[in-house]
Amino acid sequence: MLNFGRSFDVKVEKKSAEKMDATFEIMKDEMNSDEVGYYKLPANSKEIVNRVKNLKLVNFSQIVIIGIGGSSLGIKAVDQVLRAYSPNVKEILYLENSDPVSISMTLQKIKKEEALFFVISKSGATIETTSIFKTVLDYFEIDLFSTDTKRIFAITDEHSSLSHFAKNHNIEEFNIPANVGGRFSVLSAVGIVPLMIAGYDMPLVLKGAQDFAKSFFDENEYHLLEKAYYLSENSEKTPINVLFSYADGLENFTKWYVQLWAESLGKVNKHSKHVGLTPVGLIGSVDQHSFLQLIIEGTRDKTVTFIKVNDFENALSVPDITLFGIEKTDFINTQTFNTLINAQCDATMQSLIDSKVSTDIITLDKISSENIGALIMYYELLTSAVGSMTDINTYDQPGVELGKQILYKNLKKH
Repeated sequence: MLNFGRSFDVKVEKKSAEKMDATFEIMKDEMNSDEVGYYKLPANSKEIVNRVKNLKLVNFSQIVIIGIGGSSLGIKAVDQVLRAYSPNVKEILYLENSDPVSISMTLQKIKKEEALFFVISKSGATIETTSIFKTVLDYFEIDLFSTDTKRIFAITDEHSSLSHFAKNHNIEEFNIPANVGGRFSVLSAVGIVPLMIAGYDMPLVLKGAQDFAKSFFDENEYHLLEKAYYLSENSEKTPINVLFSYADGLENFTKWYVQLWAESLGKVNKHSKHVGLTPVGLIGSVDQHSFLQLIIEGTRDKTVTFIKVNDFENALSVPDITLFGIEKTDFINTQTFNTLINAQCDATMQSLIDSKVSTDIITLDKISSENIGALIMYYELLTSAVGSMTDINTYDQPGVELGKQILYKNLKKH
């Protein structure tokens, strides 16, 4: 269960109410018209779940993800946060960036005869992904005309170049819906297939997402529209949104949020104005020892959202030991680390409130598949709502495409 506590100070007046209602109708139209596909992924991906259940897999102990950005970040987010609570899941390794050192180190960890390889690219021609895939084929001397291909899976758009490659080599292929962008694709085959094969309960993740989406469209999550309105209306005064997650397992979730937020909301709007909300992902309590100083005494250009886990379901406590010279910390002896990290979250949030910094908080009652699904859907819906209120196309990425064009042009010169 997600609990939405203190919210940004939104004064619901006629103007704001009309804008929130209009945004809600736009989002309903996007969903009902199938213009934007992520809304229905929790329901539509059940077909993928059934297909995965019927796969005949070779023996494996490792899963290797070859993908970048929207093709890997969502997988990493779910994997990291649920791994400690999911016994017997398989090892997952990631080949993402073009860094030759990281690629080489990861290759050395892979056991060819125990690995399943997932090549993930919506376009089918992502240069980092195709380059690394070629390297994997060469490094492990994989024969594309033998049973080696039983260890390879392709996840891509239908009719993409990767799709044609997969069909040519009789490689198992899963498709990403054309109306689902990469950064919104974690609840599609992109995330469902490898994570479910790894052993995660993805049907429960989908259920959590579907339940939250239903609650939103049943008009039970009005706070989300209020938050979107506050962020969009104050985007010039406070253009930076900080996500402060108080759990190490949420680190990759914050990275997923950064891509979702930045790529969706940094745009030229319908009035030819450059707009956007800059995302910053932090982990408490580690980053409160540095970034908190900037938030409180630096430029007042930030809003802060806290994520807190009420019950980590781990009773580790501070030993009742007194150390010479540092007795002043003995007051925490015998208390759990669960208590400590949440007290740090509460204190940090209160310090920002006292300093007149706009804050809100999302509390998970515990780490669970359903809660992570709901949290993913919450942020996707929030992104759509903010995008609508800032008059942009939330779902394209012309800035990214421009960079790709320049990259291809420059590399062809070599």
